[in-house]
Amino acid sequence: MEYSFLSLIAGATLTVQLIMALLVLMSISSWAIIFGKWLSLGAADKKARAGHERFERARDLREAVQSLGGDPSSPLYAVAQHGVQEFNRSKEAGASETVVVDNVRRALSQGVGQEMSRLNASLAFLATVANAAPFIGLFGTVWGIMHSFHAIGLMKSASLATVAPGISEALIATAIGLIVAIPASVAYNLFLGKLGGIETRLVNFAGTFLNRVQRELNAQSARTAARQGA
Repeated sequence: MEYSFLSLIAGATLTVQLIMALLVLMSISSWAIIFGKWLSLGAADKKARAGHERFERARDLREAVQSLGGDPSSPLYAVAQHGVQEFNRSKEAGASETVVVDNVRRALSQGVGQEMSRLNASLAFLATVANAAPFIGLFGTVWGIMHSFHAIGLMKSASLATVAPGISEALIATAIGLIVAIPASVAYNLFLGKLGGIETRLVNFAGTFLNRVQRELNAQSARTAARQGA
């Protein structure tokens, strides 16, 4: 081949080269996020599944919460902390069972929301890369073609041999834009699906936690009634 890929890049205008450099930086950043998210979301899903199973096997609420204490990096741990803190505050304030349950439900919902916000971090960048990279590459292509036509006018020749190199250099920007955008788009959609599964696990855990709280309050009420009856 008379024109290799690198030679076409080297022969492009400075503006197109800068656009290509920007796309390369976007690609490096997006791949770093993709690998990081793949590991972190996989670990979060695994820990949420294992933690929920331990929580359900525990005899009471105290033991269930303690079963999560050994792994603070688990997404269930932060959700449980919101529930426990609100449960203790409501009990110390002398709230009724209904108020305690409502307060704990809101605290658990807040915990789930905060964990999902944390897990969603950096996904906006992938979405931006997926949407913007093709248009950035297209801008480089348009700029390169404009430069080529300007050169054609100066040389006063419109033969294929004159036009082809400049247009080839320009089209590389669009190709690079697509190469950058496609992995980011695929990864973004895959991560959205994985996040949906993790959110479902957190919501189910919050329901299990709330059931534990309700049983704990019922047991305390039964013990109080038994002491008063005695």
